[in-house]
Amino acid sequence: MTDNKVDTYDYVIVGAGSAGCTLANRLSEDPNVTVCLLEAGKTHKHWSVRIPAMSLVNMVLKTRNYGFETVPQKGLKGRKGYQPRGKVLGGSSSTNAMIYIRGHKSDYDNWAALGNKGWSYKDVLPYFKKSQNREAGANDFHAQGGPLNVAPIKSPGSINDIFLEACRQLQLPKTDDFNGDTQEGVGMYEVTQKDGERWSTARAFLDPVMDRPNLTVKTGALTEKILIEFGFATGVRYKTGKTSHSAMARREVILSAGAFNSPQILLLSGIGAKEKLAPHGIAQVHELPGVGENLHDHIDQVLSYDAKIKDNIGFSIMGGLRMIGEALKFNKKREGVFTTNYAESGGFLYIDRSELAPDIQLHMVRAVVDDHGRKLHWGHGYSCHVCVLRPKSRGRVALNSSNPADAPMIDPAFLEDDRDMELLVKGVKLTQEIMRAPAFDKVRGKPFYDSDSHEDKAIREDIRKRADTVYHPVGTYMMGQGEMAVVDERLRVHGMKSLRVVDASIMPQVNSGNTNAPTIMIAEKAADMIKEDAANSDHIQAAE
Repeated sequence: MTDNKVDTYDYVIVGAGSAGCTLANRLSEDPNVTVCLLEAGKTHKHWSVRIPAMSLVNMVLKTRNYGFETVPQKGLKGRKGYQPRGKVLGGSSSTNAMIYIRGHKSDYDNWAALGNKGWSYKDVLPYFKKSQNREAGANDFHAQGGPLNVAPIKSPGSINDIFLEACRQLQLPKTDDFNGDTQEGVGMYEVTQKDGERWSTARAFLDPVMDRPNLTVKTGALTEKILIEFGFATGVRYKTGKTSHSAMARREVILSAGAFNSPQILLLSGIGAKEKLAPHGIAQVHELPGVGENLHDHIDQVLSYDAKIKDNIGFSIMGGLRMIGEALKFNKKREGVFTTNYAESGGFLYIDRSELAPDIQLHMVRAVVDDHGRKLHWGHGYSCHVCVLRPKSRGRVALNSSNPADAPMIDPAFLEDDRDMELLVKGVKLTQEIMRAPAFDKVRGKPFYDSDSHEDKAIREDIRKRADTVYHPVGTYMMGQGEMAVVDERLRVHGMKSLRVVDASIMPQVNSGNTNAPTIMIAEKAADMIKEDAANSDHIQAAE
């Protein structure tokens, strides 16, 4: 294996996901700055990415999905959890359910209260708005004109009306905007789609600027390590095929590889706790014990029911015939069931009214969801996810080996804090009340597993047998001060020079909702900070 070429840029960004694509666009706005974006996966220009309903394909197959597994989870009866993550331009924004949720205002105020100046809700709202083009219109909370298109569900299924009516019957509040003044309530989700197609960060931020001469995007580029000299990150060593290359950085190396891969890369580079490095023969370059710690995720349980609903997605002879017409409808009008994100409606509800924000989230799905869609059932049922929004359990990411191509060791420690289990049980019971409401009487069929159990003991057992991630891992590069913090409030790695982390791993605590929109916000804010720091550095050098 030889190094056949060394290229030099101002900025080298590792990972072309939700953060990396956003950064590449914003930093390359300056024609005097050169940017290199490295992505281990493939192009996003594929039908399975473009067609929203085909997200199921990339959930199951590993062509554009890392398909990680956790270590056996004590809280899940020793099961290994499944952790699909996008391995493609756009990252998980090219494979996810496209739900545009920011979280609650108090999430960001809490980040600021933890010592992260500039991260309160009033500080981050302009960056949410900067990226956004909201088809439903602009107001104090939303904007139009940004690259990221946010649209209503194009062709919602009839199950949504049933769900919303059931919630009305239980006198649960309704909302038209989960990202507005009040998060609490049930309603329809907005999605990152445009004209019925997925609008990933690759389409929103990369495609319009791919012809910029100062932007280089490399796919199939597996990062091996960050190159470090005298405490400075000087570049990145990466591999394409069997050949290693070096991308050197005049200004900064920026890690945007996500909550699993970013800490893996830092550990492979010798940055982290010695006990995480020594077993793999990696010499420590910089002591930083928080690398890979503080992993947490929204633990999620799915309640599923058989049903006779023609426009739900499932497997039957008539359903298969119907899909032929739906495919033609999508091809001609970009409408119909192929525009679905599956989880078209949902809600944010309180179990504990003493909390500052709703503590559970629901996703109502127009299909039966079993084992992340990997286990199929005959018929046309429906499902409702319920997840714990601010979990107390904390896990970690470490190395399985010194080989960059190997998956990292992932331990989210699901349900190891008993408070998460107690909240999830109560969330399941509230969701069951919704599913038992009269509105569902005309469609409700047989429940799957113990979805309809009345006994707390059976509910707990069912959770341990089936609960898993709802795909929101964060926290492994915690922003803040103190021994376990990895980056400061400007996302610079503590104790290092010219090295920054910009992705969901910097969240000190997960936001109360889906994580894609906050990750884009983080990158928008980081781009401005990077530009400011570069300008200040240039002024200092000029003065000297």
